Amino acid sequence: MKKFEVIYCPIGVPTFDLEAAQKEFDASVELIQSIEPNAIIPKEMLLSIDLLKSFIEDKNPDLVIIQNITFAHSAYVTEIFKRLDSTFLLWTLREPAIDGGRLRLNSLTGAFSAGNAFSQMHDDHLFYMYGGPNEAPIKNRLSKLIRTAKLRYDLKDTNLLMIGHTPSGFGFGRALDSEMAHNFGVNLMTVESRELTQLAKDLKEEEAEKESKIAHQKMDNLEQTLKKNRVDFVKLYKVYKDYIEENNIKAIASRCWPDFFTEYGTPVCGVLGMLNDDRIAAACEADAYGALSMHIGHELTEQPSFLGDPVSIDEEENTITFWHCGTGACSLARKNKSTMGVHPNRKIGPTMEFGFKPSEKATIFRIGRKPDGTFRFFLLKGEILDKPKQFSGTSMVVQVQPEVNPLVSELVQEGWEPHFAVLYDDVVEELEILAEMLNIEICKY
Repeated sequence: MKKFEVIYCPIGVPTFDLEAAQKEFDASVELIQSIEPNAIIPKEMLLSIDLLKSFIEDKNPDLVIIQNITFAHSAYVTEIFKRLDSTFLLWTLREPAIDGGRLRLNSLTGAFSAGNAFSQMHDDHLFYMYGGPNEAPIKNRLSKLIRTAKLRYDLKDTNLLMIGHTPSGFGFGRALDSEMAHNFGVNLMTVESRELTQLAKDLKEEEAEKESKIAHQKMDNLEQTLKKNRVDFVKLYKVYKDYIEENNIKAIASRCWPDFFTEYGTPVCGVLGMLNDDRIAAACEADAYGALSMHIGHELTEQPSFLGDPVSIDEEENTITFWHCGTGACSLARKNKSTMGVHPNRKIGPTMEFGFKPSEKATIFRIGRKPDGTFRFFLLKGEILDKPKQFSGTSMVVQVQPEVNPLVSELVQEGWEPHFAVLYDDVVEELEILAEMLNIEICKY
């Protein structure tokens, strides 16, 4: 299987200050390798088109870093653009000195030549940055670009499982396998929920002993759940885990009501919460694009996220409360108290019952599907406040910057779906980069 590849193309001509260029080349190589040790680096600056062609021959990169180590006319980048099918980052270096003497590098003019050639040959996004390899903003930008390119690459091998169908009236969560593959590279798999519940029914209690121990360690007062529901829960948790492991699943969108109450007799909420804690993005109500939003959030923040309904606003605190019946990850519980309870409507457990731990940095994110079949990214920064649970189930209070009442009015009128992923970090820039890589509309609030 092809591995993720980043290549570095330092292009230029030998008529500029090669001593200054060599210093920039050495520092750039050190920076790139510190972020991506397996990056493909030339042994020397590519100061002729023949050297460039020899270097990129037979390469199949996922990200190409084109750096004007000195000025290079457009014939250089034309060779790159016509030979490589990739995401391109164009990197301009600062002039080493402005002293009334000669131009040492003239990197910026080269960048204009490259940008003009790209616009003639491509209709997608060209990434760009200006600055030296020792500058903090450059290090930060390059790190985020490489990290996001790796995420995009990984999406091509991501299996997302839909367990059952969306309930009536929840069509916003449905996805087509071809649509998912075309827009995100993700493999959409399906299984009927009754297949998994039947496996759980057939399972012996002792066969789920390992899962029972894990659940009792993470879920406070699980032992207070009625024994039948407690046993059925751990068996279902094992069945879900086994299916996920056997099929290399990274995210699931699971049907929940009414089947798990009426036919199985135990809610799936607790199972989804445990899976989220295991870093398997698990969305309820079979919301496929909610699950994908969570998965992307998991990968960027390296910790679980929460998928919730916006259920309340507070104009004085400028907050939105996100809630769901009880699918939050135990590790996100406020004061580490991942208490269990019963479903607020059906009065059957176990479900998660807690408020979420605070975070000064958070991102509210949603992959939205528009009526014409195209997609858009919802992006909003916020702060998760230290608040107890607001309603039965799991709830999170997020303070936002825009005035909350007009904001919510705008979102309703713009037709956003009623599920949003809340991520435990500020990853807005990475999500903007991903949207640009995927040619998806960015809606930043």
